[in-house]
Amino acid sequence: MSRKVAYALLAASCGIAQVQAQNVGSGEQSIDEVVVTGYRGAIQNSIAEKRESDQIVETISAEDIGKLPDNSIAESIARAPGLTTQRLDGRAQVISIRGLAPDFSTTLLNGREQVTTGDNRSAEYDQYPAELLSAVSVYKTPQASLIGQGLSGTVDLRTTRPLAYGKRTLAGNVRGETLSLGKLNAGSEDTGYRASGTYIDQFANDKIGIAIGIAHMMSPTQIEKFNAWGYPTVDGGVLALGGVKPYVVSTELKRTGVMATIEFQPNENFNTVLDVYYSKFKDDQLMRGIELPLLWGGATLQPGYTVTDGVATSGTFTNVKGVVRNDANRRDADLWSVGWNGKLDAGPWTFNGDVNYSTVDRRDIILETYSGTGRPPSGATDTLSYNINSEGVVRFNSSLDYSNAGQIFLTSPQGWGGNSITGGQDGFINSPNIKDELTALRFSVSRELDTGLLKAVDVGVNYTTRDKDYDPDRYFLGLVANASDAQHDLSVSIPSGSLLRPTRLGYIGIPGMVSYDPIAMAYSGMYNLVPAADAAVYSREWSVGEDVMTGFAMLRLDSMLGNSALTGNLGVQFVRTEQDSSGFGASGDPAQPFPLDTSQSYTETLPSLNLSLRMTDDMILRLGAARQLARPRMDEMRASISFTYDSARAGNNNIEFSPWGGEGGNPKLKPWIADAVDLSVEKYFGREGYISGSLYYKDLKSYIYTKAAVYDFSTFPVTGGPEPVLRQGYVTTPQNGDGGEIYGYELAATIPFNMALEALDGFGIQASYSFTKSNIQPDPTNSKRPIPGLSEDVINATVYFERAGFSTRLSARHRSSFIAEVQGVGAERLLRMAKGETLIDAQMSYEFQDGTMRGLTLLLQGTNLSDEPFITHELNDSRQVLDHQIFGRRYLFGASYKY
Repeated sequence: MSRKVAYALLAASCGIAQVQAQNVGSGEQSIDEVVVTGYRGAIQNSIAEKRESDQIVETISAEDIGKLPDNSIAESIARAPGLTTQRLDGRAQVISIRGLAPDFSTTLLNGREQVTTGDNRSAEYDQYPAELLSAVSVYKTPQASLIGQGLSGTVDLRTTRPLAYGKRTLAGNVRGETLSLGKLNAGSEDTGYRASGTYIDQFANDKIGIAIGIAHMMSPTQIEKFNAWGYPTVDGGVLALGGVKPYVVSTELKRTGVMATIEFQPNENFNTVLDVYYSKFKDDQLMRGIELPLLWGGATLQPGYTVTDGVATSGTFTNVKGVVRNDANRRDADLWSVGWNGKLDAGPWTFNGDVNYSTVDRRDIILETYSGTGRPPSGATDTLSYNINSEGVVRFNSSLDYSNAGQIFLTSPQGWGGNSITGGQDGFINSPNIKDELTALRFSVSRELDTGLLKAVDVGVNYTTRDKDYDPDRYFLGLVANASDAQHDLSVSIPSGSLLRPTRLGYIGIPGMVSYDPIAMAYSGMYNLVPAADAAVYSREWSVGEDVMTGFAMLRLDSMLGNSALTGNLGVQFVRTEQDSSGFGASGDPAQPFPLDTSQSYTETLPSLNLSLRMTDDMILRLGAARQLARPRMDEMRASISFTYDSARAGNNNIEFSPWGGEGGNPKLKPWIADAVDLSVEKYFGREGYISGSLYYKDLKSYIYTKAAVYDFSTFPVTGGPEPVLRQGYVTTPQNGDGGEIYGYELAATIPFNMALEALDGFGIQASYSFTKSNIQPDPTNSKRPIPGLSEDVINATVYFERAGFSTRLSARHRSSFIAEVQGVGAERLLRMAKGETLIDAQMSYEFQDGTMRGLTLLLQGTNLSDEPFITHELNDSRQVLDHQIFGRRYLFGASYKY
């Protein structure tokens, strides 16, 4: 890692930067005022907000209208001290703050809570175009007036306020992009584009302001993906491949975002703002590969294999029956957010009202279609020799030609799902729908005070109601021809008109495989869609509702302490939550579901203190102390239960041998709670530089984990046997357990090099290092466990050089190993240990300073220049590699113009 970072910092020395000089005249006198713009201007704005805040905060400011420093919001946020991101399908989508997974943070838009397109609460940041945001603030310490705060931190995405912006502006951006991996799948793209436009203006003597922005993108991603089923043991403990599932993946993301703001301020005492945001999101993904069931699929590992460190790293499998997969994932989501705010200053009193409504409707298609040499026991089998490289990726040498449509047919090669479709399923469709709706009302009053230490008092109340529904429609695909066949052992040739060029799988050693459009094939009429009606389907359907009433009171502090200024706030929130979940209880296949509904309520008191001792104009000592809260994951709050009943145990009265059992959610979950202390020292150098060091400690009072707990089956039906003696049994559900501790420190610096030598004006560096440790043992009967998303070491560094219209910067971002969240077969989450990674990005631009082309900027950008893979393995064994994904490099080029 250190070699890559050192290279990144050294290579940035070729950059150049931008300063704009303005002549300001008054009568016969004039002065030259230097106005720093571009990346350096964004740094100055971010430092100014950090400096003036009484909370510990990190801010990322746009370089200009429509120009955040990075290609995506998540990438920009992940460069802040103590923050990092996990790449999902090659994109930075979710954020971890101080080692805690996205579940522990909250994302706001203009200070308002938002619905999310994901299955839970954490925001997926690719829903929000970077071009439509003016700044992003990450609050690491809470204050009582901050509604919707998270346990690890609170991210506030902000759009432009047109009256504060103060001038008419018309800005546009256009970028093209290309991928280094090319077109891995037939029908996919390796080039894309993004375009945006923003208009800001003021009317009626600056009493009315408007800001309108639109951003559209079509962005492809190409991935070489390897996945292992797992590693069973052979011959007395040697680990060998149970099966593999390699794919080439092609994604095409289309998103249109629209932002509009109307601001009205008839006088200095009253201001009102209406914000509207809309996002249309469509993500199409093609996945083609060959699933190779090995030891867990009836294949035989021949003697003579090579063992390295206890793993069979090379050898030969016989009797392999591969499943040729042409799969597709599709997600459509529409997100609306509307917010209104009114503020009235009346002498020492200030009244503030806010109304917020947001909703999202998401529709998914997760499609699998199968082909192979025939239904079992017919059809040719393969002999595969293999070799596992140092990163855990397997290369095969196959005896079959998987690209030959004359011997690869639509069929069920492994006979999967034989209980549901005679002869085995020929594919599968998982089509979940998400509906999320949130309404919030807020009212607060502030009163200025003149009592020395006390500057003002704020009191207020916020009411939020939220409902989120998850509906998992699932279907088996069965060939119509096979269903009509008397023996149900029919395979069907792939229609010649549907065949596409073979997909190359050279990265695993297989030259090619047959390819077709899976969605067109699935809905062509060749298949019956048979609804899946097993208990697992019904146990994943849920609806969760929350009504949250939050009252707060806060004192704002401002006084002198000797020669130092002491500012800050002291307050408390009272949070009353009433939650309800409905779902189904179900058993067997087919299941006969019956409704379940459970509710819970609780009240939490959350005190908070923020103090800033401003010892000089440039030296600040900060202290934050608070009780923090993060609500449970919504899928873990589901009422649904998949249960079993063993009539043979009906007469047993020992709960350890109860006839009842199952797994499901827990609607009575209470939130994660932590008591946190933060201490920070900051030293500023002018407007463009600072260094800081901070310590933080979180005492987790509770933690949510999964365990078998006693469940009351009193209302559940009894089928297939007598009335049982016991109506209790064990169900594996999420539970509130003991907490633990999280602690660490952060070091950060932004240093302009002209501090040392004026000739280096324009050069500078931003760098941060954070160290985080956890000590969590929620279940005293089990061992301690790391927290999902926690990397002990996170390093960010950016070297920039900006002057005379030229701007260049090079960035390196490193995180050590962590527990990652990946998606399983049924779209459920899986936790796996991810190896550490270092990403290197670069950007170069030139803005014309004068003449007819003034305001035009040309840009060139490269991301993931180190072509860093994403690798996961079993939690406690790095030899057992489960995922290995190559995303390639992405290059962007384009222009922006502001008038």
